Amino acid sequence: MSKAAIETKGLVRRFGDRAVVDGVDLKLESGKVTAILGPSGAGKSTLLRMLAGFEPVDAGTIRRGDELLSGDGRMVPPEKRDIGIVFQDFALFPHLTALGNVMFGLRGPGRRDAAVARLEALDLVARANAYPHELSGGEQQRVALARAMAREPAAILLDEAFSSLDTRLRQSLRETTLEALRAVEAAVLLVTHDAEEAMFMADELVLMIDGKVVQRGAPRDVYAAPASEGAARLLGDVNLFDGTVQGGLLATPFGDVSAAGLADGARAQALVRPEALTVLPEGGGAHVVRSAQFLGTAVKLVLESPDGSRCHARVGLAAAPALGTHVAAAIDPTLATVVAL
Repeated sequence: MSKAAIETKGLVRRFGDRAVVDGVDLKLESGKVTAILGPSGAGKSTLLRMLAGFEPVDAGTIRRGDELLSGDGRMVPPEKRDIGIVFQDFALFPHLTALGNVMFGLRGPGRRDAAVARLEALDLVARANAYPHELSGGEQQRVALARAMAREPAAILLDEAFSSLDTRLRQSLRETTLEALRAVEAAVLLVTHDAEEAMFMADELVLMIDGKVVQRGAPRDVYAAPASEGAARLLGDVNLFDGTVQGGLLATPFGDVSAAGLADGARAQALVRPEALTVLPEGGGAHVVRSAQFLGTAVKLVLESPDGSRCHARVGLAAAPALGTHVAAAIDPTLATVVAL
């Protein structure tokens, strides 16, 4: 297993009486991308600033390998942390060309060659002599990334680095950026509020709510088995079915799901992704299709149960029933998670 490039223990940052970052343990490993996903105010950008050395810590520690960067009365300045940063607004120097921006901070006779190599890796050599105001948003983002990578730092921090770009450009640059980041084998931390971006980029996904880490793991695992309603909603639509555990099962309008580990009589909640609901092909049934929204590769349905409750299903184009149709539906139990209330 690779040695942690950056590790935090019990990290706390308070503003007044509020702990904006509250007891966060984090391990960033060389060659891996960690994405922190959370709503506005979750503390994710404050955590990034603490790692970068722009914010002090009120408790806990930050280490790079065996070196203490923050905590216990010590705070290494940002320029000595061996960490590259790409900000949301890219923060390029307006008076320097693309090449000049990437060269900034490099030392030694080979600094120009090193900067050119980074521009080449991001397909920017043709724009080396352009100033920031002459570059598109996507080009500015890649220059900022090249600058962060140029010194071959132990870690690279990306703070909402794609949020100012339009959707089409954002999608293409994620692929370019991910390829470039993996090539330098740094430990990478991406802070974002975009669930799709986090799941696409990350080897490990960390969910933050109100300053705390509420779940972490491989993106597929976190999506399929959320630890709570709050964690589930960070990654997209989820249906909620409350009830009482009986015989190790929780009843829902679409069938029973396993409540393994919960005692009979316990109140619990099933967290069911829309794609876990299967509309049965034979037609007929107790549920009525109240809405059908075309999503390109799938159709999002709103199904109404006999008791008047509604939920969402996501089905393929060929399986989409017409509005007003009565359908039978069932839950794929492997895609449902039950948590205690």
